[in-house]
Amino acid sequence: MNINFSRLTLAPALLNNLESLGYLQMTPIQAEALPHVLAGKDLIARAKTGSGKTVAFGLGLLNRLEAHSFAVQALVLCPTRELADQVAKELRRLARTSANIKIVTLCGGVPFGPQVGSLEHGAHIVVGTPGRILKHLQKRTLLLDRVKSVVLDEADRMLDMGFHDDMAVILSATPPRRQTLLFSATYPETIRELSAAFQREPVEVTVESQHSDLKIRQRFYEVEKGKRTKTLAALLAQYKPASTVVFCHTRQQCQEVTEELQQRGIQALALHGDLEQKERDLVLVRFANRSVPVLVATDVAARGLDIKELEAVINYELPRDPEIYIHRIGRTGRAGNKGIALSLFLPAEANRVNAIEQYQQSKVQLEELRGLELPEDFTLTPPMVTLCIDGGRKEKVRPGDILGALTADEAVPAAKVGKIDIFDHIAYVAIDRTVRKKALRLLSEGKIKGRRFKVRAIHGVL
Repeated sequence: MNINFSRLTLAPALLNNLESLGYLQMTPIQAEALPHVLAGKDLIARAKTGSGKTVAFGLGLLNRLEAHSFAVQALVLCPTRELADQVAKELRRLARTSANIKIVTLCGGVPFGPQVGSLEHGAHIVVGTPGRILKHLQKRTLLLDRVKSVVLDEADRMLDMGFHDDMAVILSATPPRRQTLLFSATYPETIRELSAAFQREPVEVTVESQHSDLKIRQRFYEVEKGKRTKTLAALLAQYKPASTVVFCHTRQQCQEVTEELQQRGIQALALHGDLEQKERDLVLVRFANRSVPVLVATDVAARGLDIKELEAVINYELPRDPEIYIHRIGRTGRAGNKGIALSLFLPAEANRVNAIEQYQQSKVQLEELRGLELPEDFTLTPPMVTLCIDGGRKEKVRPGDILGALTADEAVPAAKVGKIDIFDHIAYVAIDRTVRKKALRLLSEGKIKGRRFKVRAIHGVL
């Protein structure tokens, strides 16, 4: 059943903005959660990635704000910087027609000083990771005594990452009568314990946790021990997806699989907890802009990964918890697109397949490995190449400046320029492989905003 946002008791500015954004019908999680959120109740919501949960809690936070008061009135805790950045971006979109709403992001991996400066000028909503929020509380650069609502986004992953004690300290710094909204893809016992400790008579809502085979084709392959990576490469050769996330259990497994794929001529990058923030940023930029076709990741490291057109998810090893399987594969087949989910398992891991069947209440489709071959000359080459420019936000470089420098006098067609990412002192632009050398020459020899910047192709891939 489609339910329109106009049926909610939202401020007119918020309703008008939703219409201008094209948000007319609520998603299932929004329809289930929003009435309770707007009524001021505590909430436990189970919803998979891409379900629209940020809008579900974001509208509730914004509807309660007193814009004239520059005290922190809402706090959103996220497991990773990437997710925090996404949440803050969506909240700003929702608040764009509401006057003078200030949203501040506080995450690790970036300098502390500028964050203090932002807080000194006041903020209505703070979005951040537990570690950095706690540091601001300890240094008294952040006060939460006037917070009305707290959101624990992807609470299960924050617990997995060891943030329980940090969250407890942070929540104790907020008023006891606050509203606490807990969003989680899975519902382990630790979530029940967290809720019991920090929520008051929460309402529980759950949306459909299964995936339609019309949107996501699920296929399972039984493999022999020692043959996982070869089978993985053969599946990539058969399906040739433009973008794939391969899920592994450990950092070590992640690194080993990445190196083996690279040796087989398949461009791949690893995403795990040992990466420095700058390395992590670059890995995510290159995968999101389609200049690397395969990302090999652990569950925790992949949190906050938002690739709108992810064609495939491959489980190098099946998780023991079927809810995690559902959460993993839900990253493909989004925004009206179709996707494929391929899973490898050893005979000894058949019980994990059974658990998924029970959870989905349907038989999985097992595929034969016969006829699945890896051609000797197979390579998986991405359509784009990433160019790095040694100038960013602090040098006043904007995406339009880079696009203009490339497309002036139709030197490079705009259609050949992909995603542009701007950081403080660096920028990345994806260029169609067919015009990569010309683009590099234009940016190196020409000027961006009247200045020359050093430009290079990442890893010299030209």
